[in-house]
Amino acid sequence: MGFDAELDALGLLCPLPVLRAAKRLRAMAPGSILRLIVDDPAAAVDVPHFCKEQGHELLNSEEQGSLQIYTIRKSGSDAKS
Repeated sequence: MGFDAELDALGLLCPLPVLRAAKRLRAMAPGSILRLIVDDPAAAVDVPHFCKEQGHELLNSEEQGSLQIYTIRKSGSDAKS
């Protein structure tokens, strides 16, 4: 799956991965795709909740060893982000 930007949030603990993702998404055009890489186990709850609350679409989530990789499409409106 393609993406427009990638955010390496390795080594960051809750809530920093989500806060960094929110900041990056604000700078992106609506409909753009962010690939987020984390290793904080709490992200398994935090990232889907963040997407739901902010109106972003969680396109994919996968685990590769201790890594979690999320693919997020920015909402079509900047009002929620």
